[in-house]
Amino acid sequence: MQEQALEILRNTYGYDAFRGQQQAAINCCLKQRDALVIMPTGGGKSLCYQIPALLLPGVAIVVSPLIALMEDQVVALRELGLRAAYLNSTLTPIQQNQVINQLEAGHLDLLYVAPERLLLPQTLALIDALEVCLFAVDEAHCVSQWGHDFRQDYLALGQLRQRYPDLPVLALTATADARTREDIVQRLQLRDPELLIGGFDRPNIRYQVRPKINPRNQLEKFLQRFIGQSENDRPASGTSESGTSESGISVNAASGIIYCMSRNKVEQTASWLQSKGLQALPYHAGLDADVRSRHQSRFLREDGIIMVATIAFGMGIDKPDVRFVVHLDLPKSIEAYYQETGRAGRDGEPSEALLLYGMQDVVRLRQMLEGSVMAEEQKRLERQKLESLLAWCEVADCRRQALLAYFAEDYPEPCGNCDNCLRPPPVTDATEAAQKLLSCIYRTGQRFGSKHVLDVLLGKETDKALTHGHQHLSTFGIGKDWQQQRWQTLLRQLLVQGYVMVDGNAFNALKLLPKSRSLLRGEIVLKSRQDLLEEKPSKPVKQQASTTLNAEQEALFELLRQHRKKLAEEHSVPPYVIFHDRTLHNMAVLRPETLDQFSELSGVGQAKLERYGKEFLRVINGEI
Repeated sequence: MQEQALEILRNTYGYDAFRGQQQAAINCCLKQRDALVIMPTGGGKSLCYQIPALLLPGVAIVVSPLIALMEDQVVALRELGLRAAYLNSTLTPIQQNQVINQLEAGHLDLLYVAPERLLLPQTLALIDALEVCLFAVDEAHCVSQWGHDFRQDYLALGQLRQRYPDLPVLALTATADARTREDIVQRLQLRDPELLIGGFDRPNIRYQVRPKINPRNQLEKFLQRFIGQSENDRPASGTSESGTSESGISVNAASGIIYCMSRNKVEQTASWLQSKGLQALPYHAGLDADVRSRHQSRFLREDGIIMVATIAFGMGIDKPDVRFVVHLDLPKSIEAYYQETGRAGRDGEPSEALLLYGMQDVVRLRQMLEGSVMAEEQKRLERQKLESLLAWCEVADCRRQALLAYFAEDYPEPCGNCDNCLRPPPVTDATEAAQKLLSCIYRTGQRFGSKHVLDVLLGKETDKALTHGHQHLSTFGIGKDWQQQRWQTLLRQLLVQGYVMVDGNAFNALKLLPKSRSLLRGEIVLKSRQDLLEEKPSKPVKQQASTTLNAEQEALFELLRQHRKKLAEEHSVPPYVIFHDRTLHNMAVLRPETLDQFSELSGVGQAKLERYGKEFLRVINGEI
């Protein structure tokens, strides 16, 4: 069957070779063996169960956590000529009966279903009567309480093994540390599963972390790298005829996602971006379901949409051309950060991830963690994960090496495509400065927040300092040789490294932790990374060969994109479902003249060749 699998890959999907662990995962299904597949976002996990579903008799049941995305997944499969459907609460009773009839008649190869629907007695009774070839559990980390996105409905999926002991179960995820992997295997009751890890590196993503100083100003400067306007774009309301807002931001930004911690911040950020002439949409669990669905649909189907969201948005997003992901607040773990940034650049083209964070993010997340009702063991693990993320934020060496090391993956050389590689930050001996800061916290009584402590350190005769007599302290003004921002950086690092804590029960007062004694005694040498505060134009994102077009090819590429958009609207599908940008790039460069030549393009399978080949050849030949 391996030859048949390769033939399906070529004829149905339009690709010449399998990537990563795809072939190994397919072989597990064909041999009726369980497997846990860990592959990066955009690595092609779905092929691991879709191709076996086409080769084996019966239907593959795919468990997916998000109802909203099932329709687009199924539409994309139908565009490839596959027999697929979904069964969820969005369907009318008549539509549900139609899907059930297709199943009973053996007319479906893939059925997508949410875990809560799958485990209903009537659904299980339906499956009992069907010929099922395998179960695929997508986003499998949701089953683990140690994962970053635990979902209660996933816990009961282990009963699939009890009810269907002879069917293979394929668990798939992009992110799972060793403990989460063990939990997935145990809770899904996988039988001696093959562990297939396809690597975590996303070389096309540039990772950047910056101190949070003026977040909106920093975001605005960052977005200017992803803007552009075609001749056919009309100025948006409140913009100039040149298509830019008063601030100079173009109205036609690339597609991207901006994550915020709170719903309120999501709303405020989206409104602010809209006032700048950008197509920004809010998304969080507090919005009406119809609004969320409408915004998600626009993001998937239109170009230039920026989604401002809480982490409620994003899982399973298949949009390949997301060019950037920004975190305006600190995520909770490296796993969460990796999963969320992985939504950028699924097409393999250059993309960027920007994280802005500051001391208040650290304080807020730690307070949320300590105030939660989770068990102490869970809290301990979450603390460790947060500490790992904070340490990664402050690293001065290659970020990619440090990120992959967290997932136990070796990256032998600095990547040359992260902020630290492109612009290495200075690292200095800050032992003496740290002693001054710790002493100032101690001398002021460990009863005041960071603003007052730094005011005393800098020798500012504020009302509070005069009221408490702090102008007479030995530490008053001993920090005048540094600017306030540099002291804030050092304080953040002392907080991250466990020398200082913020007492949320005492008006956020800074307090020394036992570890600080060794530093005050000079028994520890503290190396401090200095923030590079001045914004300098960074080097252009590394370009892939497919993105290098001359003027004539670029003009043809735009014509192909316009025609794709027209077809997408006619078929009510996202544009990338018809062809990815990379396939259009190849059309513009290779300019196929016949259907045979067109069929050789990567990403052109038989169904798409028959459906769209002639039309796109006419565009290439200037007939449309």
